[in-house]
Amino acid sequence: MLNYRNKRNFQGMSYRELQKHNSQNRIKLSPADQKWLKENGYKNLGWDNVINLHNTIQDFLVKYQVEDLTLEELFLEADRIGNKYLTEDEIQDFHQKLAKELNELSEEIDKQFPQTEMEIIDFSQNAKFKPTKKRNQKTYRTIKL
Repeated sequence: MLNYRNKRNFQGMSYRELQKHNSQNRIKLSPADQKWLKENGYKNLGWDNVINLHNTIQDFLVKYQVEDLTLEELFLEADRIGNKYLTEDEIQDFHQKLAKELNELSEEIDKQFPQTEMEIIDFSQNAKFKPTKKRNQKTYRTIKL
């Protein structure tokens, strides 16, 4: 005889809730993927079948999310996934090595493209700029305090 007090749950959902969740998410899939599920025998009946269907639908939905990501977002996602398998010390060591490489790269760029002009910017709030420009001359700003 079954003991109904100890109901089985999957990720906090009862059997009926999981079936409903599968039905709602299955509609979000492309018709081709829905057809693939049917052809490959995925059913929303029976605990094991419902769980397998749930996991497969989630895989499809994750695939859809990845397809919509930009290249930068893909790199960030790959980095996030990779960091799950590293210890805190390994992550910190990687960041230190990366910072060192970036500093060396920055120094090399500064050597190749030196900045010869000095730029002075006045961020005071009371400064009023009055551009003065004559024909074929650069614009110079005078500051009135």
